[in-house]
Amino acid sequence: MSSQPVISVKNLDHYFGHGQLRKQVLFDINLDINAGEIIIMTGPSGSGKTTLLTLAGGLRSAQSGSLQILEQELCGAKTAQLTQVRRNNGYIFQAHNLHGSLTVLQNVRMGLEVHNNISPAEMKARSAQMLEEVGLGHRLNYYPDDLSGGQKQRVAIARALVGRPKIVLADEPTAALDSKSGRDVVNLMQKLAKEQYCTILLVTHDNRILDIADRIVYMEDGKLVNDRAVVEAS
Repeated sequence: MSSQPVISVKNLDHYFGHGQLRKQVLFDINLDINAGEIIIMTGPSGSGKTTLLTLAGGLRSAQSGSLQILEQELCGAKTAQLTQVRRNNGYIFQAHNLHGSLTVLQNVRMGLEVHNNISPAEMKARSAQMLEEVGLGHRLNYYPDDLSGGQKQRVAIARALVGRPKIVLADEPTAALDSKSGRDVVNLMQKLAKEQYCTILLVTHDNRILDIADRIVYMEDGKLVNDRAVVEAS
């Protein structure tokens, strides 16, 4: 493992709004995440979990303190820097965000569009292989409307991982799924992450999936109140 954390957060504060409407939503967050770790972030709604996830993903610029992703500082980062950081990330959301007019294969291929050096033939081959790995090799030419919720989420996982990202950010990936589909989805994420040696930061309210984590981070009122390793039962 690299000695340098993949995600390093130091004294991070964040605010929404301006002037009299300015409201602090993150308070003095300190968190280091290493390569290959699976970190689950949990806590009540409105506690700042998704805000921290979007900052770590380069979806918005950090304002105060330090936020380093793969040793690149994102506090005060410009758009071009944030775009570059996003190329190292895969994203999985609660609403799988698939394009209904595209086939399953085309949806996954979109995960490679940000990479400039991959030929169309290789994009297609890698997308098909990734769908095979998530158990949907027989559904390449289906459209999202033809799939169950669990299958749609597996397509979203394939799209997130097809670019072999160093970091996967997942926001409530099991919230819309029944318990079996949710378990299948997180087991798959865990397996593929270990194989690709990528880091997962996952926000969830789903207590049924906490056991896949190496560490659980608990947030409340914009503060990180607990960061503990998961001890496996022997």
